[in-house]
Amino acid sequence: QVQFVESGGGLVQPGGSLKLSCEASGFTLGRHAIAWFRRAPGRDQEGVACIGRTDESTTYVDSVKGRFTIYRDNEKNTAYLQMNDLKPEDTALYYCARDSIFMSCASNWYAAFNYDHWGQGTQVTVSS
Repeated sequence: QVQFVESGGGLVQPGGSLKLSCEASGFTLGRHAIAWFRRAPGRDQEGVACIGRTDESTTYVDSVKGRFTIYRDNEKNTAYLQMNDLKPEDTALYYCARDSIFMSCASNWYAAFNYDHWGQGTQVTVSS
C-alpha cells in the first residue's frame, strides 16, 4: 500500500526556517518524481517544488525560488523540503505527491493529474 507521512510543520516567525519530511512506504521513492504542493485557506492548490529521479533535476514555483530546497534520501525513502526565509504568504497545508509516470519532473509538474498518490499534509503557519 502506497503511503506518505509528512512531518515537520509548525508555527514559525517570518524569516524563520522549517524542514518538512515526506516518508514514503509501499514503493521505491527513487523510481518516481516527487512533488510538494500546498493549499492555503481560500486559495487553489499550488505546486511548490518537484524533484526527479536524481537530485540535479529540481524545479520550483517562482515564489519560493532561492528560499526553498527540495531534496531526497533514497536510502531512507524520504523526500524533504527545506524552507528558509519564510513569509506569511507561505502559510498553508503542505503535502507531497508521487508522479504516476515520470522519473523526471514533467514540464507541467504543477498539474495535479500527474500524481497518483498524495499525503495528508503538515500545516505550516508563518506569523509573528
